[in-house]
Amino acid sequence: MSGNTFLSMSRQELQAKGITRPDVILVSGDAYIDSSYSGVAIIGRVLESAGYSVGIIAQPDISGPQDITCLGEPLLFWGVTSGCVDSEIANYTALGKPRRSCDFTPGTRNSKRPDRASITYSNLIRRYFKKTVPIVLGGIEASLRRVAHYDHRTDRIRRSILLDSKADILVYGMGEKSVLEIAARLDQNVGLDDIPGTCVMSRQAPDNYLRLPDFEKTEKDPLIFARMFRLFYLNSLAPTGQGMVQKYDSRYLVHHPPAPYLTRTELDRVHELPFMNDAHPRCKLGGEIKALETIKDSITTHRGCYGECSFCSIAVHQGRSVISRSMDSIVREAGRLARTDGFSGTIKDVGGPTANMYGSGCKRMFRGEPCRDKRCTGYHGVCPELVPGHNKQKRLLTKLRSLPGVKKVNIASGIRYDLVLADKKHGPDYLEQIIRNHVSGQMKIAPEHSAEHVLELMNKPRASMSLEFAKLYRGLARRFNKNIYLSCYVIAAHPGCSLKDMIDFEAFARKSLKMMHEQVQIFTPAPSTRSTVMYHAEVDPFTGKKVWSEKSVTGKKMQKDANKKQGKR
Repeated sequence: MSGNTFLSMSRQELQAKGITRPDVILVSGDAYIDSSYSGVAIIGRVLESAGYSVGIIAQPDISGPQDITCLGEPLLFWGVTSGCVDSEIANYTALGKPRRSCDFTPGTRNSKRPDRASITYSNLIRRYFKKTVPIVLGGIEASLRRVAHYDHRTDRIRRSILLDSKADILVYGMGEKSVLEIAARLDQNVGLDDIPGTCVMSRQAPDNYLRLPDFEKTEKDPLIFARMFRLFYLNSLAPTGQGMVQKYDSRYLVHHPPAPYLTRTELDRVHELPFMNDAHPRCKLGGEIKALETIKDSITTHRGCYGECSFCSIAVHQGRSVISRSMDSIVREAGRLARTDGFSGTIKDVGGPTANMYGSGCKRMFRGEPCRDKRCTGYHGVCPELVPGHNKQKRLLTKLRSLPGVKKVNIASGIRYDLVLADKKHGPDYLEQIIRNHVSGQMKIAPEHSAEHVLELMNKPRASMSLEFAKLYRGLARRFNKNIYLSCYVIAAHPGCSLKDMIDFEAFARKSLKMMHEQVQIFTPAPSTRSTVMYHAEVDPFTGKKVWSEKSVTGKKMQKDANKKQGKR
């Protein structure tokens, strides 16, 4: 990667590139890691590849002007993001306690990212740059909070983050196409109306847009909020999402239809931009950046997830369709990685939100038909229209293992065991290859629970599926004499889950799965997810059925600790 440079973090770096005033300045709540795993780095590199000059301000000090003014004022726009994680989730635990550490902060001490970072950074810009160029919100915090949403820390419905930040436009989803359109329009002095994948405020509501319940009604009535979420969720993502509008007092949030997904060629191009695959030297001065060690020698193969776990925000942000890179592009990236100074010989992860969704797709989409069900996997099984990609990933992993300088290729991003079981033709062979070549020490699966009523609310596979997979896995491991530990993740205090359900899960994991949990997490109500709506409204927004949730701190802790106490017996 010799000859490449980082995006500029100082005036000196800008001047060295012959830039006196950058076209765009990006402000992030994370340290600047120049990697395709970082959303702000992707947006910066995409803009740079289109000919725009870009500066970046990472984790600015909000107590004064010294950081936010360090690059001057951009010519076209400011881009603001909280970073790779919603700032309220990054800063507080599920029980409301401040998080002491942060993987995206130098030195790992969680003291750099402010609460409600997108709002805080936008206000910081306006404090020191009066009548400045437009402020563009983006990233996962903007995506999840773009319409009326439940905020766990304050236990209330908050209005769109676009209003509270006083930004000019919000980009939702992955954002490459929308950001390029914004830059082009501002460069040509054209307005920012009707850009796919964006939200704006307006005095008028478009006539042909779907009307969501007014904010005032959703704020006061949990059942109306649940109905609003269902409309929003079903219409918010490509390729079938439509325009929506929501009233706030005398103004309207105009939610334009989603931007089209990137094509395979476009996704290849994004991941082959000249990333440094490292943290900027200025950020590294502050100490270890833990996230860097996880992503530095890893490769993303696809984006999006059709799993639609009710508690997960990936589908809301990345999309419910899986877009896979070409094998040639992935192999080229692995080859460059293997030639990098200091490469250990091990590719730590090859995957995405779920590793074995690579290369998969929908027969209906191939035929150009709309999908009305939109449930590819989950409690009710794997859709027969889903085409698994296990055979393609087997071939990809074989190619990667054969590259000069590559000694080991790991799968660390997890696999969906229901997909393995549903793919009778290639699933067992795929699992065999994973066990023999691509897992070190332990394989983690995520049944999350064993109680059927909780699994249905989570939209996770039935408990019988995890039992069937564990049996298949152990049989293959014994056959190939592989002593690989099988562990599992579980969520405590999810809507519908009682203390008895958690006690029953421990017995299920120990006696039936014959494994102990790797990690028990207390359910965190992330904005704009189905589970969070259940938690607040006490009703399933898709079925209308009532759902009980444990809301006391004591009750949540008891559910988490139930497995520990039972495990000691």
